[in-house]
Parts: sequence; structure tokens; C-alpha cells
Amino acid sequence: MNLLALETSTDTGSVALWLDGALSERVFVTGEPAGSTHSHTLLPAVRALLDAASLRFADLDGIAFGNGPGAFTGLRVACAVSQGLAAAHDLPLIPVSTLEAMALSSGGKRVLVALDARMGEVYWGVYCAGVAQAPLIVAAPQDVPLPEGTGWLACGNGLAAYPVLAERLQAKATAFQPQLMPAASAVARLAAPRLARGERVAAADAVPVYVRDKVALTVAERLAQGGRA
Repeated sequence: MNLLALETSTDTGSVALWLDGALSERVFVTGEPAGSTHSHTLLPAVRALLDAASLRFADLDGIAFGNGPGAFTGLRVACAVSQGLAAAHDLPLIPVSTLEAMALSSGGKRVLVALDARMGEVYWGVYCAGVAQAPLIVAAPQDVPLPEGTGWLACGNGLAAYPVLAERLQAKATAFQPQLMPAASAVARLAAPRLARGERVAAADAVPVYVRDKVALTVAERLAQGGRA
């Protein structure tokens, strides 16, 4: 099975190829080179990855993408590019949760995922053996509902962005991975068995999962938090 995976839910984007279980990946960052965005870098990265593997789109069996939550613009880029490629080449499309992919990347069995949602909030997920234990939410670090028990692994850049959350988790988690970010390789690892089972969505039906429907703080909200107008 040959599967292409795209992930652009944060400033650090990536593309990956699953080739019968072997993975290759390319990572790119918004602003590198100067002025670039995921809309500029995603398709060139896809082409470079396919060229390196001597593959064409016709050689693929499906396309997967991280469908959120994450940055609004990044999610739309990954979804739109995946939709276009899937429709143009008549390929199955497999959406994968960003936080689920992060939980897999952590290598833990009981995982708490905190992805910085900016605006003073985090996207929050709780996973046991890869299964979500509650709906994904966006919340202030001090309001995130903590799970029962101890021995959790906590991961995601929300821990570094909001020390109050990391401090709250000291009594729950025994391991921390604050540097962990979403990766296309994990998206591919989750999508491959789903594609093999026949799971897919039509290109026209693929949508990002935003969780939050607000893009930015108002001027009044920024001022109330000590920011600038």
C-alpha cells in the first residue's frame, strides 16, 4: 500500500509517504524561506517526496491529512490540497485527528495531549491505547478537566506555552514531552490500517475539525489582557 499523508495544523508542517509499512517524511516551517506559507510549501514538498521515491500520483492508493484541531489556515490548506489531489487522481481520502496523531507519536499508552490553540487556550485530548476518552475540547489551561488516576504521559507544545497547565499535571503525569508536535508520519501510521479496512470519505465531504469557531481576540479582549489595540 502506498499512502501520502499531509499535516499542516501548526507552523511546522510535514508530508509523509507510507510505502508498505516503510515511512519517509519531509518537514517544513512557515516563514522558511522568508515570507513562505504552507500554501506555498506544501505542494512542492509533496512533489519532492514523490520524486525521491520515484512515485507518481497514479501509484498511490490513498491520501490522508490531519484534519484538526489546529490553526485555522493550516487546516484549510491541508484539507483543500488533499481534496484536490484526491478528486484529480480518483483516490480515497482519510482524515485523521491531529491530537490522535500526537498521542500515537508520544509512544504512550495513557496520553494527555495539549496543543497550543493561542488566545490563551489549548486543544485538549485524553487517550488510552489510542482511543479518545472524551470529546476534544478547547479550554484555558487552568480550566482543562484532568483525568482520574496517575501515570499519564503529557505531550504537546501547550505544556511549554502555559506553565500553569504543566504544573497542574505534575500530580497526574509521570512523563512529559512538551516539544512534541503534529507529524504527517503519525497521520500515515493511523490512516494506513483504516484505508486497508475500506474506511474513507468522499473528497467533497472532507472538512477540517476546528473545535473553536473564533479566529482571534477582539481589540477589547486584547486590551483587557494587557495587550495592544
